[in-house]
Amino acid sequence: MNTPVATPRPSHGRPASLVMDLERLGSMSPSRLSFARTLLRSMVENRWSVDRTQFALDEQGFGEVIYRITTPHQQYHVVIFAQPLADELRTDRVIAEAWDVTFCLVEGDVDSALSASLAANIPLQEAGRQHPRVLVISRANKSVRNFAHFVAALSSGEQPDVGTLKRAGYLYRTTAVYGNGKFGIADYSRVQSNPDFSRPFSPQMAAVYILRQFSIDQVEHIARCQAPDSAVAIDRELQRYVGIGNSTGLGMAPFLINHPQLIHQWIANREHALRKASSETPTSEDIATLQQKLAVVRQYFDETWIEDPEQAKRNLEVIDDIDLLSNQLNEYEPGQWSWNYLQESLREQAGLETQELFNSLLIDLYPACTDGLEDQMAAEESIELQPEMSSKALQQLLEDQCAWAIHSTYDAPDERFWFWYKSIEKEEPRLGERGVDSGAEKELPLAVAPALRALYQDLIAYRADHADALAVDFAIAHPEHLETLRRAQTMAQTEFGEIRSNLWYEHMKPMHLLRAKLSFLGANRFDPKGDRWVRVTFFQGSPLLSEVNEGAIDSARLDDWSFALAPKQSNSGHP
Repeated sequence: MNTPVATPRPSHGRPASLVMDLERLGSMSPSRLSFARTLLRSMVENRWSVDRTQFALDEQGFGEVIYRITTPHQQYHVVIFAQPLADELRTDRVIAEAWDVTFCLVEGDVDSALSASLAANIPLQEAGRQHPRVLVISRANKSVRNFAHFVAALSSGEQPDVGTLKRAGYLYRTTAVYGNGKFGIADYSRVQSNPDFSRPFSPQMAAVYILRQFSIDQVEHIARCQAPDSAVAIDRELQRYVGIGNSTGLGMAPFLINHPQLIHQWIANREHALRKASSETPTSEDIATLQQKLAVVRQYFDETWIEDPEQAKRNLEVIDDIDLLSNQLNEYEPGQWSWNYLQESLREQAGLETQELFNSLLIDLYPACTDGLEDQMAAEESIELQPEMSSKALQQLLEDQCAWAIHSTYDAPDERFWFWYKSIEKEEPRLGERGVDSGAEKELPLAVAPALRALYQDLIAYRADHADALAVDFAIAHPEHLETLRRAQTMAQTEFGEIRSNLWYEHMKPMHLLRAKLSFLGANRFDPKGDRWVRVTFFQGSPLLSEVNEGAIDSARLDDWSFALAPKQSNSGHP
C-alpha cells in the first residue's frame, strides 16, 4: 500500500447502519470503557482497600470466607460459601441447583443475624430468600482439571504448568451474576445512587474480581493442608494470569433488546471515543506504541487455545490481519495521515474481528479520549408515548428512522424461522423453531424489526381513511402496536439503540448478542459452544488484589491487561 496523504478530520463518526449491524456487534473487543477495567481504575484512584476478615475453610477447602471492601464512603463484604459438589451435579446450565461455590456482595456490615441468613440462602441462589442489603448474588463451578493440577503442583513444591491456563484461563467460572433487584436483592435504584457502584455492572464486576482472589487463596490453602512442609504459593506472575471464567447462554441475549436506551449510551460513548482517537494524526511514538501492542495481541491469539473450531479459525485470521496491519504501519510517515485512512483500509482488507479489535486498541492508545465518559455509561430508561404526534409525522418518523426495518417483508420461511419464549423451569429466554416447537403463542416481543414493519403497514392502511389522526388515535385503533409505537417514538431520539437485525432470521446467531454485551463487561477469550452459549474469561492478566491495595501500580499496567500473555516458565514449571 502507498503512503497515505493527509486527510481531513471527520466532523462525525461511523453511521448506525454500520455500527449496529449484529455481526459487527458480535465482533467487538473490550476497551478502556469496559466495566471490568473502569472498576479497577476506580478502585485504585479512590483508594479502596480489601482485606480478608474470615477464612473458615477445612482441609478440603470447604467452608466460608469473607472479604471486606473499604471505600471512602462505606464498607461492603463479599461472602463466599464453598461446598462439596458431586460430579454428576456439576453443570453450567441455568437449571443447576448446586454449585462448587456461591457468593454475594453485601452493603454494610455482616452481623451474626445477617451471617446466618446468608448461610441459609446464598447457597440456594434464586430458590433462597435473599436479603435486601445484598447487591449481587452469584455461583461458580471449578475447572476441575485446572484446580486439581494447581493443588497437586503446589503441594509438591512446584509451580503449576502455565499451559493449563492457556487452555482455560481460570480455576472457577461463574454461571450467572445477578444484580439489580433479582430474587429480592437490592433494587437498581439503591445501586444507582451509590457513589461506589453507580457505574453499570460495577458491583457485579467487583464480586467477580474478589472471587478471583478467593480462587487463588483456596487452592493455596488446600495445597498447604495436603503438604504443609513442601507446599508453595503461586508465583505472582502466574497469579496475574489466573482469571475468572464465565459461562453465558441465551439468558443474556434479550438484554440488548430490552434496554435500547442503555445500549445507545454504551455504543454512543464508545463511538465518541473512537471518533476522537481516529482523528488523531499519529506521531512516531504513537505508531511504535501501537506496533508493540499489536505484537502482544498477536502473541495472545497465538498462545490462547480455543475449543470452538470456527472461533479458532477467526483467531487465526486475526493473526494474519495483524501481520498485514503491522507491515502497513511500517510504511507510513508520521504526521502525514490520520487513523481514519487505516480504518478504511481495514474495512476493505480485514475481517470484522480485526476491524473492531483495532478500534479498541485505538481507543486505548489515547486515554484522554475516554475522559469523563466512564461516568456517562448509565441511562435513565423511559419509553414514552407521544400521543399528540400527528399520524403523518409518525409515518415520516418510521420512514426516516426505521427504514432498516420497515422495507423488508419477514414473510419467507427463513425470515420467520425462530421465535423467542421464556422457559417455565427458570424463566430464562429460549429459542424455538416456528411451526416445529410448541410455545409460539407465548412468544417474547424481541424481534423489533418485524414489529416495526407491522406497525408501519397498519399505519399506512389506517391513514388512508384517517389522514389527520393523531398517534393516540392510531394506538386506540391498534392497541397491539402500542409498545412498538412507544419504542419507535422514543428511540427516534437516539442513534445507536436498535440492533439492525431480524431476530427471527434462520441464520441469526444469538452468539453475537452475547459477545456484544460481554465485550462491554470486559470479557475476553471468547470460546463459543455452538451459537447459543459461550465461555469467556474476566480479569486474566489484571493487577492482583494486593497490588490494588498497595496502590503502587503504574498507569500502563493498571489498564493495559486485556490481552494477557502467559508468563515464561522453565521445563520444571518454575518461573
